[in-house]
Amino acid sequence: MAERLQKILANSGLGSRRELERWIAAGDIKINGRVATLGDRAALDDDLAVRGTFYKVVADDQQTRRVLMYHKPLGEITTRDDPEGRQTVFDRLPRLHHGRWIAVGRLDINTLGLLLLTNDGELANALMHPSGGFERHYAVRVNGEVTDDILQRLQTGVELEDGPAKFDRIIAEPAEGVASNHWFRVVLREGRNRMVRRLWESQELVVSRLIRTRFGPVSMPRWLARGKVHEMQPSEIAELARAAGLDAAPATKLRIVAVHPRHRRRAARRQR
Repeated sequence: MAERLQKILANSGLGSRRELERWIAAGDIKINGRVATLGDRAALDDDLAVRGTFYKVVADDQQTRRVLMYHKPLGEITTRDDPEGRQTVFDRLPRLHHGRWIAVGRLDINTLGLLLLTNDGELANALMHPSGGFERHYAVRVNGEVTDDILQRLQTGVELEDGPAKFDRIIAEPAEGVASNHWFRVVLREGRNRMVRRLWESQELVVSRLIRTRFGPVSMPRWLARGKVHEMQPSEIAELARAAGLDAAPATKLRIVAVHPRHRRRAARRQR
C-alpha cells in the first residue's frame, strides 16, 4: 500500500494538499534519506523528514473524521502562523491528539462568517477543489450606486487580474429608505483570493461588510455566536463527505506519526 506523499501528509493534518505540494517543491521534505519530489509515493514504515522533524508512515484505521463550524469574527486571520502576532482562527479550536485542523478555504481578516475546519485532509481537499463546484453564499454590504447594468456585468463575467470571474447569483435585499449602503446576497463557486471584494471593486464599488453564510450544503446556524465553534454530528459529516464524492466513513489510510526521541538519531542517519 503506497500513496502520494502530499496525500499522506494531508491525512495527518499538516495542511491542504496544495500547500503541501509547495513544501515538496521547495525541498522541505525527505523520504528515506533523499529529497522528495512531486509525484513521489510513500509506503508503510517509510521514514519522512518534514522541515527537520522526523516521522514514520503508519496505517490509520482509528482516526475519526471531524468537522467544525466556526463563526469567524473580524480581526482574525486564517493562516496558522502570523509574523505580526495577530490572533488566528486556530487559537479558539479544540485540541487534537494528533494531526491538525485544516481550514476549508480562507476568510480574510475583514470578513466574518462561516468557516469549516476538518482534521481530514482528503475531505478538505475535496471540498476546496474547483471540480467540486461547491457554492459559497455571502451577505455583502456595498457602498455606492449599484445599477442594473452593473449587476448584469457581474453575473455575465468581468475580467480580473487572475482571469474572468462572475457571481452565479445576486439577490438585492429590500432597501430601507435612501441610503448609500445596499445589502446583497451573492453566490459563487470559486474560492479565489478576495474574489467577492474584487468583483465589486471592478465596478468601482466598495464592500463595507462581508459575511459568509453558507459553504456547499452547510449553513451557519443563527444561534452560533461570533468566535464560537460547533462540531458537526457524524451523520452531518457523512452527508458532507458524500456531497464531496467521498465515502461516508473514511477508509483506512496512511498517515505519519512523530518518531520517538530515542529513535530519532537512527532516523536522522537514514535520512542523510
